[in-house]
Amino acid sequence: MKIANKLPINSKQMLSYSHELKLRQQRVERQLKMHLQSVQESRRLREAMQYAVLNGGKRLRPLLAYAAAEAVGGNMEAADIAAVSVELIHAYSLIHDDLPAMDDDALRRGMPTCHIAFGEATAILAGDALQTLAFELLAESPDLSTGNGIRLKMIAELARASGARGMVAGQMTDIEAAGAQLDEEALGNMHSLKTGALISASVMLGALCTNIASQTQLDSLRLFAGKTGLAFQIKDDLLDVEAETAVTGKQQGKDAQLNKPTYTSLFGITGARERLSETVREAEDALRHSNLQASGLQALLHLIADRSY
Repeated sequence: MKIANKLPINSKQMLSYSHELKLRQQRVERQLKMHLQSVQESRRLREAMQYAVLNGGKRLRPLLAYAAAEAVGGNMEAADIAAVSVELIHAYSLIHDDLPAMDDDALRRGMPTCHIAFGEATAILAGDALQTLAFELLAESPDLSTGNGIRLKMIAELARASGARGMVAGQMTDIEAAGAQLDEEALGNMHSLKTGALISASVMLGALCTNIASQTQLDSLRLFAGKTGLAFQIKDDLLDVEAETAVTGKQQGKDAQLNKPTYTSLFGITGARERLSETVREAEDALRHSNLQASGLQALLHLIADRSY
C-alpha cells in the first residue's frame, strides 16, 4: 500500500490506513506463531514464550518496521523478520520488567504476568529464549532476503538498542532513579534508552531490510524514531495517571507507587500534554524531507500519541 508523502494526513487517509494496520497486525501475528511453534525442545518453555508474546499486544514495533520499509519504497514482505525480531525483544523485556526483582507486576495486558502464570524461573528462561531467538532469525532466516552485510547491520542495530547501550541501560537508570528528582534532560535521556532505543531499532530495521534506503533517508528516520519513542513515553506516563486498569491492562498509578520520575511528576498533566504535542510536531518535521513515503509512519505516530491504553 502506497500513501502519498503529504503531511498532515486527513481523516479519510487515517481510516484507510487503520484497515491496513489491522491486516499488518494479523500478518505479524501469524509470523510470530509460526516462529514460536518451531521451538520444540521444551514444551513448557515454548508455552511460556507463546503466553508472553501471543497475548493481544498492539504490535506497535512490528508496525513501525513495516511502515519504515514502505517509507523508503520497499515492500511489507521484506520486513517480516525485522518485525518479528523487534517484537520478540519487546516481549522478553516485558517478562523481565514484570519480575518481582524489577517492577513486580501481576498484570500485563489484563492477564497474569508470565512469572505469575508459569513461575519465576520459567519466566526468566522464556525471556532469555525470546531474546536469542530474535537474533537467530536475523542471522539465519531465509525469509530475510538480504546480504550478510545488511544482516550484520541489522543485528548490530538491534543489539545496541537492546543491551548495555540501550534498553538495559535505560532500565538500570530507571531503577537507580527511583525516588530521585530528575530534570527534563536526564528524564529524556533515560527514556531514550529504556523505551526509545527499541522503537528506533524497529524503524531502522524496517528500512535497512529493504536494501534500498539511502543514508539521508536513514538519518531522517532515526530522528523521527527518536521523537516517536519520546512521544510514546510521555503518553505512557499520562496513561499511568489518567487511564483505568481495566482499559490499560496494568495497574493504574504504579509509577507513582514506586516513586518513579515521570513526565507527569515533573511537569504535571497539563505540562506533559504540552510536551507530547511538541514532540509529535518535531517527529512530523523529521518526515518532511528525504523523499520518504511518510504517511504510514505519521499515522502510527498519531496512534501512539492518541492511544487510550
